[in-house]
Amino acid sequence: MANEWLRDLFAHQSWADAEHWKALGGHEAARDDKAILSRLHHIHFVQHAFLWTVSDRVVPFVPTKADDFGSFDELRSYARDYYMQAGPALKGLSDARLAEPVSIAWFKDPPLTITVAEALTQCAMHSHYHRGQNAARLRELGGEPPTTDLIVWQWKGRPAGVW
Repeated sequence: MANEWLRDLFAHQSWADAEHWKALGGHEAARDDKAILSRLHHIHFVQHAFLWTVSDRVVPFVPTKADDFGSFDELRSYARDYYMQAGPALKGLSDARLAEPVSIAWFKDPPLTITVAEALTQCAMHSHYHRGQNAARLRELGGEPPTTDLIVWQWKGRPAGVW
């Protein structure tokens, strides 16, 4: 991706998501918590939707529901699948492509058109917001959420997400 800032946001998103999945997966109550599972699905559903939004849209978008996934591990696989697709798809984005407009399909009245760069920024910020909600819920369940602030990721040397 031509834009270094967006590259960092997506690398951080991958690392932070992986850290949260490890923490949640290691806490029995969190693995079974309906609120956490619903938000995890929502995070990754929206990531898939934004990836489709900035792609060529040749293949129709396939919506999913949290109930489509029979286990925590199936949902984690769906999350990892996003990163398997996003890496190659985003790697080749030029500055010109990042400046192109895209319509956001789920905004109907009024319709919304933003740039590819703005759509990708929203995708990363949206995930960050909901990770915070899941971190708070994990703490309520007696777990210890990981610290996944952008500045902590930078301080640690910008590690890759390890799933």
